[in-house]
This record gives sequence, C-alpha cells and structure tokens, in this order.
Amino acid sequence: MTEQDLPATGREWHLAARPQGWPDPADFALVEAPVRQPGPGEITVRNAYLSVDPYMRGRMNDVPSYVPPFALGAAMDGGAVGHVVASNTEGFRVGDAVLHGLGWREYATLDAAHAVKVDPELAPLSAYLGVLGMPGLTAYAGLLEVASFRAGDTVFVSGAAGAVGSLVGQIARLKGAKRVIGSAGSAEKVATLVDDYGFDAAFNYKDGPVAELLAPLAPDGIDVYFDNVGGEHLEAAIGALRVHGRATLCGAIAQYNDIDAPAGPRNLALAIGKRLRLQGMLVGDHSALRGQFLEEVGGWLRDGSLRYDETVVEGVENTAEAFIGMLRGANIGKMVVQI
Repeated sequence: MTEQDLPATGREWHLAARPQGWPDPADFALVEAPVRQPGPGEITVRNAYLSVDPYMRGRMNDVPSYVPPFALGAAMDGGAVGHVVASNTEGFRVGDAVLHGLGWREYATLDAAHAVKVDPELAPLSAYLGVLGMPGLTAYAGLLEVASFRAGDTVFVSGAAGAVGSLVGQIARLKGAKRVIGSAGSAEKVATLVDDYGFDAAFNYKDGPVAELLAPLAPDGIDVYFDNVGGEHLEAAIGALRVHGRATLCGAIAQYNDIDAPAGPRNLALAIGKRLRLQGMLVGDHSALRGQFLEEVGGWLRDGSLRYDETVVEGVENTAEAFIGMLRGANIGKMVVQI
C-alpha cells in the first residue's frame, strides 16, 4: 500500500430535501465526512474537478428510473477527475490522474475497478468530464449511432450551446451535414453557435414560438433532430422532420423542474405518416464506441477542427449553486466545478 497523509475529514454534498420544482440551495447540505484509507483493491482520490449534469435533477426525485435516486442525508455522486493520493492496489500509483463516479466531494475512496486512468498530457483534466467524457460520447453516439446520421443530412440541435449540443452540431458538420441549425437561450449563445462552433444558423428560442423560428432556417425540413430539451422543441421538430426523419431523445431539460404534466408534443400522430423514428438514448449503452470516439474526437481536438468551452465554477462549496445555474442555462459548454 502506498499513501500520503490523508486529512481526517473532507467536505461532501448531501441531498437534504427533495426539490419541489426548481431546486433551491436549501435542498443541499455541505458536510464534513471522514476520509478513510483505501482497503484492499481500493484507491483514495483527491478530486480536482466535479461534474454537474442535467440527469442529476431526475435522481433527486424518489421515483423509479434507469438509475437509483439520491438518498436523503447521504453523499451524492457524479463524474469527477482527480489524482490518486493513496493506493492499495497494483494498478494505480499515487499521482495517477483518474476519472471516476464519486463526485460532489473533495476526497473519494473507491474500488479501483470503478476508476479509469486519464492522460493529462492529451487534454486538461476537466476535458474528461466534457468533450472527452460522458457528454462527448453522448453527442458522438447519439448522432452517429442512435440517429443514424448520414452525410447530406440537415440537423437541428436543441440546447445547442450546452456540453452535449455544442458537440453534436460540430460533429455533424465534420461528418458532412448539409446544414446544422441550433437553438439556445440567449443572443450571446446564438452568436457562439454560429461564430465559434460553425453552425449554419441558430436562433434564441425565447424570441418566439420555436416552430416559427425554426421554419425559415430549415425551409426544406430537417432529417435529424437531437433533443436535449423536450416539450415545445420536440413538437416543433416533429413538425419539421421529413419522411423517415430520425430524432435522438437525449434529454428534456425544459421539463425537469415542472410540477405539472408537460403540454406536448401534441403532434405525435405525424410520426405515423412521416414514418419517423424517435429513439431514446442512455450513453451507457454505447460504451463499445468509446475507443473509436476517443480516437476520432481526440484527433479533431489536436488539429483544431473541433472546439469546446467550459464554464468553471471555483470551490467545492459552490457545487450546488453551479448545478442550479446549469439547469437555468448559466453555462456555455460544460459546467464543471474546480476544487
């Protein structure tokens, strides 16, 4: 066993109450918890960056889902990257940079089988929570495998300035899309989509009905819709999709904090005559693509043909605020917390 002197305690975030509608800072509690030495086969990691992601909002509700809900009064978890500070296994040494799933805390002791070494020379550590991590693979698999993207497709992406959407649009462009259209929630984000990410067109969904804003930008309709938002966006996309169009249903952030049932989409019957394919996705189903994804996206990063942004919040004590800010669209690209 190799180790450094570990502190007696470290800070971690607990879910104090289940949010009713939009989360409130009072729903979270930052507490001191013991930091234990790793047992056989375990490592202890000093986290450097924590991920806050939209899916975490669903885990705050005590309802059946594809992943268990967060427990009240217990540490939450999520993606994190950091450095090994104590090891009780052959495969990891003190100083190794690793990606793992025990975020929302300063120190994590975990089974080494649940950690993956990452290369800080290839990309900054935080990139393994975004462009080279779960959001990047979501974008890559969701577009290419789930939506069966083909060169020449016209692609519409909602939530296009976020961690996933910003990559979907760029990957579509790099793979030969005829036209890439994005929606976002501010004029600044719209400008970023066109000027920085190479989208052909973009609109601010707050400027009017989504269907009316989309129509002039896709006069001939769309072939692929990548949905991060749901609701009105999905309804507009169903109306714009051409015959045999495909939609990847990745997220529905517009509905995560609603108490009432969503109003739509009200035009789902169009999927019959248009022979649409609307397919939900979970990134965990696409781990077989990880090697191909890292090779291709890593190449695009090295040659500068793909770019990414991060919104970095400093301090573990600000993790809950970062999470709430992400839900409200305060980020461009991936929202991460630097400890």
